[in-house]
Amino acid sequence: MDYETFRHFSDSWGAIYLFAVLAIVVLYIFRPGSKKHYDEAGKIPLKRD
Repeated sequence: MDYETFRHFSDSWGAIYLFAVLAIVVLYIFRPGSKKHYDEAGKIPLKRD
């Protein structure tokens, strides 16, 4: 595999791969049932030991 072939593959499929990873991360963050977890995590700096 030469440089030009690798670059062409990376330009096309790399963008699709990164978009898929972004979509999975966004879906994971906004999944149902995660609100309670993120609310509790957001209160950690305000808790006193």
